[in-house]
Amino acid sequence: MRKLTVVILCSLACYSASIAQDKKKLVWSDEFNYKGLPDSTKWSYDVGGNGWGNHELQYYTARKAENARVENGYLIIEARKEKNGTNHYTSARLVTKGKGDWTYGHIDVRAKLPKGLGTWPAIWMLGSTTPLKWPDDGEIDIMEHVGYNPGVIHASAHTRKYFHSIGTQKTATTSVPDFGDAFHVYSLDWDAESITISVDSKPYFTFKNEHTGKEAWPFNAPFHLLLNIAVGGDWGGQKGVDETIYPVKMEVDYVRVYQ
Repeated sequence: MRKLTVVILCSLACYSASIAQDKKKLVWSDEFNYKGLPDSTKWSYDVGGNGWGNHELQYYTARKAENARVENGYLIIEARKEKNGTNHYTSARLVTKGKGDWTYGHIDVRAKLPKGLGTWPAIWMLGSTTPLKWPDDGEIDIMEHVGYNPGVIHASAHTRKYFHSIGTQKTATTSVPDFGDAFHVYSLDWDAESITISVDSKPYFTFKNEHTGKEAWPFNAPFHLLLNIAVGGDWGGQKGVDETIYPVKMEVDYVRVYQ
């Protein structure tokens, strides 16, 4: 009888999980099944070469096909070794702010990452407040990878109470050895109580709402998505930049947001 009870309970739990999954509704997506520049109704660009708070080396361009384009069903973000003003590299940083802003939900990004010393690709989110106050308004890093540590994928949450500059950052890593040779799905599950980040449906980082105020949990407001490749910087460039590897690219198969 005890074994039968366990089986029934397990079946009910699995059924409940299936029902919860079915209740998710696709509210925003880009499948990249077109050619040319990224869809301007869904994506904008951060532009500039001011180091982006991390002493990064690239200049982020806007509407320049060499740095951001769609081809063969993929979004291509490409970092190149070329001079732009005082910067010696160019890249792209795509953002959904004002075109895709969400409070809570599930996000899947299927991507293949660049390889090489000095590369720093990211799939992440920022608060959609204007002007943004960082880290007070929050940051969610769904995926970060630094080239000098190949195959180690990082997930983090930043708030006024928890961020790297004061040594309190909440973060975790997982191993994806073929990060640059195969596509993987980098995912976020986010609700009023917690943030959970996964690779290929395997969770490895959870950040919980401790209900002590915005300093610890600014994640009950709209956030938007960012996709980019940085070059060098305080973290990505800690062990130098291999100038011989460029151009490098991040390929994105799809972005899907469910609520």
